[in-house]
Amino acid sequence: MQQIYYSWTRVVGYQAILNDVVTALYQQVECPKEISAPLPFAQSIALQHVRARYPGAAQDVLQDITLQIPKGSTTGFIGTTGSGKSTLLDVIMGLLPPIQGQLLVDGVAIDSTNIRAWQQNIAHVSQSIFLSDTSIEENIAFGVPANKIDFERVQRAAQQAQIHPFIETLPKGYQTWVGERGVRLSGGQRQRIGIARALYKQAPVLVLDEATSALDEETEKAVMESINALRDVTLLIIAHRLSTLERCDRIIKLADGQITRHNG
Repeated sequence: MQQIYYSWTRVVGYQAILNDVVTALYQQVECPKEISAPLPFAQSIALQHVRARYPGAAQDVLQDITLQIPKGSTTGFIGTTGSGKSTLLDVIMGLLPPIQGQLLVDGVAIDSTNIRAWQQNIAHVSQSIFLSDTSIEENIAFGVPANKIDFERVQRAAQQAQIHPFIETLPKGYQTWVGERGVRLSGGQRQRIGIARALYKQAPVLVLDEATSALDEETEKAVMESINALRDVTLLIIAHRLSTLERCDRIIKLADGQITRHNG
């Protein structure tokens, strides 16, 4: 009886939380009626005197950041935990609006009117990859209807992410189901599928936030060689291993929300 009562109280409690979340989503999220065309990007991304703070936080995470990133360049970001690296990328990706200063793309200020158009240019790979309980092919071409998936493009992205040889060993190949949240795959395999997903998008801006942290050094080197070989792609990379950043055009070090070193 105690176990039944405990389970019942959990269900009731979670139901209330779920209702609150759904209500908040309906109030705050406006789904666009149609996908925005990508914002033109031909020259550079710039931050001008940017300050940023997460909602509800008492202190700024970024303080007076001024930075210009030329199109086609490779920029690495380093710094200790909490230095502001990921927050800086969140601002560049339009996920966190600055409380002061501007994000500019080719001199055009990014705001609520064109943020979705700017985000069409970006492919992001984080340290934690979400996989749906569908096939490897559908996870690489995530968000694309099954009847519109370009299989050759999927294979090419998988080859660049160094996951194609593993997929070929599976009895069902690219039609293999990965299980809930990719439970049937190792951490490194999930990470490489996440990288392949970003490469499938063929976006002009590729953001790697500790994206190769789950890979061994040899695999990481092969993945980075494939990524660095991409043409006309602007790479923004956060990594702890300096070897990951060795081909960067410049390396930016952050500490306490400020740029303390700028090489290149």
